Parts: sequence; C-alpha cells; structure tokens
Amino acid sequence: MKAEKEAPSKAKIISLILLLMCLVSFNSGGVLAVNMTIPSTLIRGAVGGEALLSVRYTSFSLDLPVIKWQLKREKSVTVVQSIGTDIIGTLRPEYRDRILVFENGTLLLHNLRLSDDGTYDVEISITDDTFTGEGSITLTVDESISRPYIDMESASVLELSQNVVLNCSHDNGTRTTYRWFKGGKPLTNVTRFVLSSDQKLLTITRVLMADDDIYSCTVENPVGNMTSLPMRLTVYRRSSLYIILSTGGIFLLITLVTICACWTPSKKKKKHPARKPLSRLHDHSDHSPINHTDGGLPKRTEHNGVNAVTSLYILQQKDPSMDDSSSNSIGSPSELENPPCYNSCPDYNGFLPHSNGSPAHSSHRYT
Repeated sequence: MKAEKEAPSKAKIISLILLLMCLVSFNSGGVLAVNMTIPSTLIRGAVGGEALLSVRYTSFSLDLPVIKWQLKREKSVTVVQSIGTDIIGTLRPEYRDRILVFENGTLLLHNLRLSDDGTYDVEISITDDTFTGEGSITLTVDESISRPYIDMESASVLELSQNVVLNCSHDNGTRTTYRWFKGGKPLTNVTRFVLSSDQKLLTITRVLMADDDIYSCTVENPVGNMTSLPMRLTVYRRSSLYIILSTGGIFLLITLVTICACWTPSKKKKKHPARKPLSRLHDHSDHSPINHTDGGLPKRTEHNGVNAVTSLYILQQKDPSMDDSSSNSIGSPSELENPPCYNSCPDYNGFLPHSNGSPAHSSHRYT
C-alpha cells in the first residue's frame, strides 16, 4: 500500500517540474518582452544630407509602442519620444522640422549637422510586455571633401638639396585620411620618402634625379574621396660644371656692368671741308670775258677797251684743331709775301698799279 501511495506523489512532482520548465522556456522565448533588431549599428552621413537610424521590433501585444531616442553626451539628450508615430511633448529647437519617426521605431534625421554626430540609444516599450527593447546606433556626420591640391615651396628643385616637402591641402573635409602616389603608384614610408603621422605631408630627403616624376594625393573620409591634379616635380642636376658656368656668368655680368658705368663718350673731332685749290686763271685776248659768281675766283673786267684780270687770293683761317704741318703749308709767311703765279696768268704788274688798296684800271693797250 505504501508503495502505491508513493508512486502517484512522485508523478505529481515530476509533472510540476515539467510545468515549471515549460513556463520558464515560454517566458525566455520573449512572449513578455519586446525583441529588437538593428540591421546596422554604424551609419555615416554628410552635412546637409539625411541619416536613417533603422530598427525593428517584435511583440505579441497589439498596443502601440512607446519609442524614445536619446543622444549620448555627458548628460544624455532626449531627441524624440513618441507613441507610435505621434511625437510626445515639444522637440528641442535644434531638432524641430528635422525629425521623422516610423511605426517600427526607425528614426530619420534631415539636414544633418556636425553636432548630430554621436551615439544614439533607442528604447521601445509596450505596456503588456514586461521587458523593453533596447539598442544603440552610432552616427558619424562628416563634411564633403573639396578637391585637394599639392603645395610646395618651389616648382622645381636642385639635385641633392636637403629636403623637399609636399603638402596635400584641401579646403573642406572632416576625418580625412591621405594617400600619396608617384607615377601612379602608391607611396609608402621608405628610406628617403617620409610620411607624417596623418600622411598629409610627404618629405623627400636629398632629392635625386630619379625623383623627377609626377606626384598626386588622394583625400578620403567616410562620405567620399577626392584626388588632386597631378603635379610634376622637376629636378635639375647639380654638377661642378654647372657651378663653374654659373659663377663665370655672374662674374662676366658684373664686369660688363662696371665697364658700362665707368665709360663716358669722347668728343668727336669737327670735320672741316677740304681746302679747295685755287682755280687756274686762263686769259686770252680773243676769249670773251669770264663771269664768275664765286667771289674767290679772278674776275675779268674791261677798261678803255682793255681786258684786265684782277687776281684774288683766298687764305683760309688757321683752324686750331689741325696739325702744324697743315697750318705751315697754308699760312706760311713766304707764301703770303710772294703769292704764287700761274703760267696761264699774264703779268699785269706793269700796267695795273694799286692805289689806296684797290686795283687801278690802266689805259694802255696791247701793242
């Protein structure tokens, strides 16, 4: 009898244990809790764009969910709270007209700002459910990159110069990373090519002729990337001949400048017309009288039927610039006292006496 009584009591205990196990497994299946799933925990957005913070939840309750989004700061900031799609209360000024909540709890942000960057916590609760669904999404907001350009001190360098620094510059962009290319191939830290910690600066130590090539840089951030226009780095060979030629050219230039500065133009000698020889006087009794317009030639005059010739000798004034020999040949005293007589000139000294410094006309006739 005792054995028969103990058997039903054991069966009841086992059934109770099984019932409790079923209840535990039933509760663990989420019947009394909101189950939430988040497709992506990292969302990237650009300034002025949109960001969709997507979530999903499941519940056996037909009641509307209460959705709450908060932005993590030193003190969490409530972004929006709603029942279903109906927003509860008043939004903060920085979120007005920029927020949209969907029935599944997804949050859409319009006209993104840099201040929207951060981690967002979401809670979805239903009154019939014991546990609320919780999750978090990280939103990064970046500024779009403008086209970069390469800065350097000079357009060309000499071989074996100490350092040449290339700077990949750009006007806009946040959270940027940089990559360098030489001749279209990526550059890494090697012996003479040194990249800064953020790879924005490329330093070439002791430039060689092999570094004469085309360089470019690419700037990237979470919302895009841009590549600069290629830049040609021109390297000139430095040799002893180059230095000698350069030094010689500079010395020659200084010499020419010094000569030009010290040179003064000399006075040119005055050019005088050549002395005209006295025209030979020809006189024949049977020739017609000679008329000359030149005052320096002898003139033929007629007096009482006799042709007479007046000889006029022109003496040139001595020019100081002429040498002594020429002055002696022109103005020597012997020539002044005894003027030359030409063979063709007849001798009229016998019948052309002078009176008061002027020639007198004679009345003698030829015999």
